[in-house]
Amino acid sequence: MTAIERSRVRRPGHRRTHQQTGFRPRLSPEGILTLIGVGAASVIALWWQDTESVVGLDGWLTNAGRITGLLAGYATAILLLLVARVPVLEREVGADRLARWHAMGGRYVVSLALAHTLLIIWGYSVTARTGVVSQTVTLVFDYPEMIKGTLGFLIFLGIGVVSARAARRRMRYETWYYLHLCTYLAVFLAFSHQLALGADFVAQPLARTAWYALYIGVGALLVWYRFLTPIRRSLRHRPQVAQITRESPGVVSVYVTGHQLDELGAEPGQFFRWRFLAPGLWWTANPYSLSAPVLPGQMRITVKEAGGHSRALATLRPGTRIWFEGPYGAFTQARRRSRKALLLGAGVGITPLRALFETMPGELTLIYRARRPEDLALRGELDAIAAARGTAVHYVTDQPARHAVPLTAEALRRMVPDLAAHDVYLCGPPGMTATALPALREAGVPRRRIHHESFEL
Repeated sequence: MTAIERSRVRRPGHRRTHQQTGFRPRLSPEGILTLIGVGAASVIALWWQDTESVVGLDGWLTNAGRITGLLAGYATAILLLLVARVPVLEREVGADRLARWHAMGGRYVVSLALAHTLLIIWGYSVTARTGVVSQTVTLVFDYPEMIKGTLGFLIFLGIGVVSARAARRRMRYETWYYLHLCTYLAVFLAFSHQLALGADFVAQPLARTAWYALYIGVGALLVWYRFLTPIRRSLRHRPQVAQITRESPGVVSVYVTGHQLDELGAEPGQFFRWRFLAPGLWWTANPYSLSAPVLPGQMRITVKEAGGHSRALATLRPGTRIWFEGPYGAFTQARRRSRKALLLGAGVGITPLRALFETMPGELTLIYRARRPEDLALRGELDAIAAARGTAVHYVTDQPARHAVPLTAEALRRMVPDLAAHDVYLCGPPGMTATALPALREAGVPRRRIHHESFEL
């Protein structure tokens, strides 16, 4: 087999109208960031309203500490909201973008909390004309709720360290995940400390009420969507493993049966977090994409062996019960702006694209890259879909090396001559994505028409 193969069957009359290509999201990421910014400005306004004047070095230091403390508390609530898995955010912003915002926001929270701590200690020491060390001891042990606040700060700092990229790479996902749950304890400790000592809350009942409303509201969303909703749906739909099918070397499909699964409203391109109630698997939930449209009694995921959890899925027995969370993700046809779309995938990234390829209206082209011909998972299904809808599939492999095709703008334009008029749905390993993004931009595809979502969350 050569490095590029093309499967195409033309069927006259296969056309879709522009109205069938989807709609623009009602909530844009930019709009949500604007709302977050407005909230931060409101927090600063709270300090401004409660501050008559700032005089002397101690006044500047202490008030800078107040501002950073308020912003740290507000940013902490936003961090929790971003991971509350609220459907409207997951669907229209995307789980991967929310995760990136959460990671960036975590760095802001740690930095603001550190600045708050240092500025308050320094400001109080200047006011009291004492040393920084002795003032630190006084603050921690003599002020109410300060021991809780100190413990909360140290937990935040520790979580920030283990979440750093260098540390995260050396840690199992499951270990990092359970350490990350300590964030909830840190939030509880810091919240009580802030309300007890925050000058902006002590004398302002309205501010205290608003702060309570913010945290109680976010907490309610967390409990409902991250805990109660998955339990309720798992009990109602009773998902379990039906069968395991090997698709290619190291790649298996898991067929899941259940009760009225179509009521979940899962769209092609979305994913669930799956907790298989089997030895060694029950204590962690990993994200896997749907590789076929959901039917009333069946869902399917296709998984590549990339670690202990994914490798163990090949050994699951029919009847194994499942707890799941979802559907999540914005990698759906709703993002589409044009009647033409290119689906560009590599490796197991083909799984959400395969579901989109079957269901997305309009003119489609699929490019599927793999290392070897035998690594082209789900190829039979892709060929059948292409034949049914009269569209094109390009299979690109790296072997044999003499026929390998680089992922460049020129190569993409040869396969899709009017590429600039397409929306592009991109899914694959991080290295492939990093190469494809500049190639697509060079080929003339506007940034707003390139849709990609990482499923390694």
